[in-house]
Amino acid sequence: MAIRIITDSASDIPQDVAKEWGVTVLPINVRFGDEEYLDGVTLSAEDFYHKLIETDEVPKTSQISPYVYAQEFEKADEAGDELIYFCLSSGVSGCYQSATLAAADYSDNIHIVDTKQFCISEYILVQRAVMLRDEGKSCDEIISIIQEEMKNVHVISAFDTLEYLKLGGRLSSAAAFAGNMLMIKPVITIEDGLVKVIGKARGSKKSHNMLTEFVTNSGGIDFSKPLCLAYSGFSQEVLTKYVEDSKAIYEGHEDQLQYTVVGATIGTYAGPGAIALAYFSL
Repeated sequence: MAIRIITDSASDIPQDVAKEWGVTVLPINVRFGDEEYLDGVTLSAEDFYHKLIETDEVPKTSQISPYVYAQEFEKADEAGDELIYFCLSSGVSGCYQSATLAAADYSDNIHIVDTKQFCISEYILVQRAVMLRDEGKSCDEIISIIQEEMKNVHVISAFDTLEYLKLGGRLSSAAAFAGNMLMIKPVITIEDGLVKVIGKARGSKKSHNMLTEFVTNSGGIDFSKPLCLAYSGFSQEVLTKYVEDSKAIYEGHEDQLQYTVVGATIGTYAGPGAIALAYFSL
C-alpha cells in the first residue's frame, strides 16, 4: 500500500519540484476578468505578474471544487493506497471544506490535514511529510508528526508596497497612499491560520531587521528540517539582499537555502517585490 501526498498550488511548490518529490499539486483557479487559469499550470508566476501589473483587472482566486478532489481520491481508492491532502489554511479558503466533502464518499484511507498555513510555510510542511514518507513512516505516523511539528512552523514576510492590498480590498486607499509615501513596508506572518500584520517598517533595511528579529524571538531555525525563501515578481534581487543582510542566522547552512516564487494566491495581495521566509523553529 503506497502513500500518496497531495497539496494545492497555494503552497507555491513548482510542478517540477512536486514531480521530483512524488507529490501532486492541485491548481487553484485564478481569474482575470472573464479569463480563468489554473495556477502554476496554465498560468506561470511570471505571466501572473505581467498580468497583475499590465492590466486593470484585479485577479480573483477560487477554491478547488469537490469534483477535482474526488478524481484524486478515486485514483487512490481504486489502487488501495492511502492519501494525505495537506490543505492551505481553512481560515482563508474553502478548499478544506471542499476536500472534506469529497472525502466523505470514500473509505478511511483518505486523510485531510488543515495545515493552517499557505505559501511557503505550507511548502515546508509538505516537504517535511515527503521526508517522513521516504524514511518509511506510516500514514498515521506522518500525520501525527506533522500535526505536532506544525506548532513550530513560522513564516515571515515583508511587502514592498501596500498598493495590492488596497486593490484586493484589504486596505483603504488613504492608508495605502500614506504608507507608500512614507516608504512603509508591512511585515506579515500567519497566526492561527490567518494573516497577521506584526509591524510596519520604513525602508527595506528596517524591514529586513524585523524579519531577523522575528527569527531570533521564535527560538531560531531548526536546520534539521526544511526551510524556504520566496520572492514575488520578476527579480530575486530584494531577497538576495535580505539573505546578505541576515547572513548571521544562516551561517554554515547556506547550502540548505531553497528558493521559490510567490504565486497567484498570495501574489494577488503582495504584488511584486515582497520577500518571505518559512522555517521550523527549535
